[in-house]
Amino acid sequence: MELGYWLSSEEHAPRELVAYARAAEDAGLAHAVISDHFHPWVDAQGESAFVWGVLGAIGATTQRITVGTGVTCPLIRIHPAIVAQAAATSACLLPGRFFLGVGTGENLNEHVTGAKWPAPDERLELLEEAVEAIRMLWEGGYQTHRGKHYTVEQARLYTLPDEPPPIVVAASQEKAAELAGRIGDGYMNVAPDEDTLKTYEKSGGKGPKHGKVTGCWGPDRGKALAQAHERWPNMGLGGALSQELALPRDFEAAAQTVRPEDLEDSLALGDDPQAWVEQIRKYADAGFTHVALHHIGDDQEGFIRFVQQEVAPSL
Repeated sequence: MELGYWLSSEEHAPRELVAYARAAEDAGLAHAVISDHFHPWVDAQGESAFVWGVLGAIGATTQRITVGTGVTCPLIRIHPAIVAQAAATSACLLPGRFFLGVGTGENLNEHVTGAKWPAPDERLELLEEAVEAIRMLWEGGYQTHRGKHYTVEQARLYTLPDEPPPIVVAASQEKAAELAGRIGDGYMNVAPDEDTLKTYEKSGGKGPKHGKVTGCWGPDRGKALAQAHERWPNMGLGGALSQELALPRDFEAAAQTVRPEDLEDSLALGDDPQAWVEQIRKYADAGFTHVALHHIGDDQEGFIRFVQQEVAPSL
């Protein structure tokens, strides 16, 4: 199991994200995953920088750490041709250490251009065609794609990495996992779901399998739970709400029904390393190969030291 660090674009300003990526590298963590949002989930999170600018700065200030998006939606808000160019440039700035994480996204971020939010089956269809167009452009030369959903007309990416970056596909449902197995170079899920991961593998999926452990680090477990509930109540919303709601205030309204105790089993809380190890082992037991740790809080550099000095040795 490879330990990594989650760069939460919803909670931290761009300069902070760059500094935290550098701190994670200095602490010996091998990879980082950075979220790609237009809006935060709720206003209490407070940030939402443009991920491609942040990735450029991370590429300029780090040397070893692998960084990927967790995840980019190449369906509506940004055309796949532009995602292809952005990811190719990021791969040049992070040679051999960038991956493009993709998924079907959320209405929260994608509605901003005024486009209709598609149904789940159509979103999977859009994602498959978007990945096809992205890979086509990474082949170099002038490329034209006229598909059901996207047109790329005589487009050429002049700035390309020596090798195209891996595409890691996020999936939390069976049909998405089947698609990830067919088109992905890796898999991502924010829940330690063994069944979905097996569907990915049965569909031909190989490569790294990325997970995410969310928690709140601090000396007082009760205060940590309260802080997680205040800043990340969206974690307690079930069903399709996280994909369908349009605005942070909609998430805030829905989260009125979420109690702190509803989050407790899914979070790592406090400064006991075993609390974090317990959540990490859920992913290891399910067959994941990578897990990025996400601390809901302000002292990210203290948390990174905690991971380096106490969590990693406990594993």
